[in-house]
Amino acid sequence: MKFVIRLVRLVFGLFLYALGIALTIQAHIGYAPWDIFHAGVAKLAGIQLGTASIAAGIVIVALTVLLGEKIGLGTILNMVLIGLFLNAIFALDIIPLAFSVPAGIGMLVAGLFVIALASYFYIGSGFGAGPRDSLMIALRRLTKIPIGICRAVIEGTVLLAGWALGGLFGFGTVLSAIATGFCIELTFTLLRFDVTEVCHETLAETIQRFRQ
Repeated sequence: MKFVIRLVRLVFGLFLYALGIALTIQAHIGYAPWDIFHAGVAKLAGIQLGTASIAAGIVIVALTVLLGEKIGLGTILNMVLIGLFLNAIFALDIIPLAFSVPAGIGMLVAGLFVIALASYFYIGSGFGAGPRDSLMIALRRLTKIPIGICRAVIEGTVLLAGWALGGLFGFGTVLSAIATGFCIELTFTLLRFDVTEVCHETLAETIQRFRQ
């Protein structure tokens, strides 16, 4: 029963994450770095944004495994479900495009807080980090470079690549970069959530659970 509750928490968190991304995109004042990249890939390949996110996730997971990083069920579901949820949200057209810059700022900030809340649910489920976080961790372990620099290098690279491919860069991109950490810190503090206390289960351990 505890496993089922954790799984529900994971899936709910991933849905919220997709909802938060959709809000920041519909704010239309500049996408977050990874979303710029996904939008650029989607534009180039003629596919949906969520599908581009899944394709990028597959490549990232393969790379992190090659780099020796362990993945969890949460890594796999993060890779697949956020993209599927994004496609569904945009297909249903439930979030309107911001009609002004102030409205866009409000939507962007709301989206960042939804993403922070989503992180609380999916990280707290203990099924492992998402693909992009796993890549950051793998790069840190491989190079010994501080984790903040690893994140900056990865996000800077995908931002430039996405911008070159036609992803939307704007002051909202800068706002996202500045405000994301604050939103997560505030949300986690209010919920009294300490990420260091979460014991993550690897994919191998999850599989072993069903073999017993």
